[in-house]
Amino acid sequence: MHPGTRVAVLGAGSWGTTFSKILVDGGADVVLWARRPELAREITEARRNSDYLSGINLPVGLRATPDLQKALAGAKVVFISVPSQTLRDNLVLMEPFLEPGVILVSLMKGVERSTGMRMSEVIAETLPIAPEHIAAISGPNLALEIAREQPTAAVVSSLSMETAHIVAKLATNRYFRSYVNTDVIGTEFGGVLKNLIAVAIGIVDGVGYGENTKASIITRGLVEMTDFAVAYGAQPETLSGLAGLGDLIATCTSPLSRNNTAGRLLGQGYSIHDVVKQMQQTTEGLASVGPILDLARAKGVDMPIVEQVRQVLDGTLNPRDIAPHLTTESSEPQGERNIDDSHGGTAFWGTLKRAFNQLRNGGRSAGGDRPRAL
Repeated sequence: MHPGTRVAVLGAGSWGTTFSKILVDGGADVVLWARRPELAREITEARRNSDYLSGINLPVGLRATPDLQKALAGAKVVFISVPSQTLRDNLVLMEPFLEPGVILVSLMKGVERSTGMRMSEVIAETLPIAPEHIAAISGPNLALEIAREQPTAAVVSSLSMETAHIVAKLATNRYFRSYVNTDVIGTEFGGVLKNLIAVAIGIVDGVGYGENTKASIITRGLVEMTDFAVAYGAQPETLSGLAGLGDLIATCTSPLSRNNTAGRLLGQGYSIHDVVKQMQQTTEGLASVGPILDLARAKGVDMPIVEQVRQVLDGTLNPRDIAPHLTTESSEPQGERNIDDSHGGTAFWGTLKRAFNQLRNGGRSAGGDRPRAL
C-alpha cells in the first residue's frame, strides 16, 4: 500500500495512541477511535493524550473521533487495541462499518477468558473475514518509550506473508521497524505468556529479592513459554525472537510494564482487588493466568511459574515463598533444558544471539522473521 493509505486504530489507551503515532510518522492517513468524546477532542485539537501518554506531543496529522463509523469509513487496514476481554463485543459493533477486503490487525496481548482463544481466533470466529486478512503485532513494545521515539522493533505475523508485508510497511518509520513471519500462534502466545512471567518478576521484586532470583525466573520462564507455545503448534524459534525473548526482557525489566507493576504491588502485600483498583489501564497478565493454566493442563504442559502466580493471586501462597525456579517433581538433580531438544531448540546463548540479530541492520531473524521489504 502506498503512503497516505487510510487506516483506523481502535482504542485510545497508551498503546493504541502510540501505534497511531507510529503509523502517522510512517506516512499513513490515520483516524483513531476514542470511546470518550473529550479524549478524542484533546487528541485532535491539543495533540495530547494526558490520561495515557502524559507529556507526549502527538503528530499534527492524527485525528481522533468517538464515532466508530467515521473512524472506520474508508479504512483499508484496521488496528485493534482494546482490552482483550472486550474484543468480541467491539467486533460486533465494528462489523457493519468495515470495508470489503479490509485487513484487521491485533495489537492486543491476551487470551479470551471464557474460551481461551487468541485474539486472531476471536476475530476469525466473530467476523466473516478470511484468516489471510488477519494479522497480529507483538514485540518489546513499551508504549511510552516508543512514543518518545526511542528505537525499537516488532514482528507482524499473518498466515499470509503478503498481508504481513502490507502491515509491516505501514508500521515502519525512522524509529520503529517491523519484521514479518507466518507463525501467528507463536507470535500471539509469546505476547500473552511474557505478561505472566513479568507478573512473577514484579512479585519477587516487590518482596525484595535480587537479580539472581529474577534472572533465574526469566530464564526458566522462557522454557515455560516455549513448551506451552510449541504444544499448541508454534515454532520454537519464534519464542527466541522479538515476540518471545525480546518482549520478555522488556516487560520483566521495565517499571513502565503494567504487568511488572501489578506484580510488584502484589509482592508488597496488596490484595488483587487493591492492585486492580490502582492500575489505570488493563493488566492483561492478571486476566490471562487462569485461561493459560487451563490450556496448559489440556496439553499436559507443566508451568510452575504461572501456577505460583495463580496461588499468589488466590491468596494461597505468600509472595515471599514464591520460588518457581526451585519447583521440581524430583529431589534428584536435573539437566538444564533451556528449550526442549525434542522441540529443536538450542542453548540460551543461541536464543539470545538470534534475538539481537533481529535488531542488527539487515539481520535475519529466527523462525521466519524477515526484514521488511524496501
